[in-house]
Amino acid sequence: MEKNFPRQWMWSDAFEMLARAERMHRQFLQPPSSPSSVTWEPPVDVLETERAVLVLVALPGVDLDEVKALIDGDTLMVSGNRTYPPEMRTATIHRLELPQGRFERRVRLPPGRYAAIHRTASNGCLLITLQKSEVRNG
Repeated sequence: MEKNFPRQWMWSDAFEMLARAERMHRQFLQPPSSPSSVTWEPPVDVLETERAVLVLVALPGVDLDEVKALIDGDTLMVSGNRTYPPEMRTATIHRLELPQGRFERRVRLPPGRYAAIHRTASNGCLLITLQKSEVRNG
């Protein structure tokens, strides 16, 4: 094993912690330029089956009834807001990793036409099912 291995490991961890702190500072401590500005984007999965396109949007802690989802051309736009719980005002903060504030995510959809759109909650995620229109021959 290398003689300076512990030192390199410690520096690597220190730089990673500084980078995380800087990301969190940018994300949480700087006020948005306007109340309507987007402060974060939720991760999404897009899956396609023979009959539908499924879009799974990770939104733990978000009231899914307050989330807007609309199709604009070939893009699905999902937007809403995650707010701090009321206990945050008096709590001692040990760690903040979940983003807060207004979010918006635009997802390009696979080509096609959609006959129906269904929204359901699934383990802290919003599942949007876009039912494909049947293709007619001739």
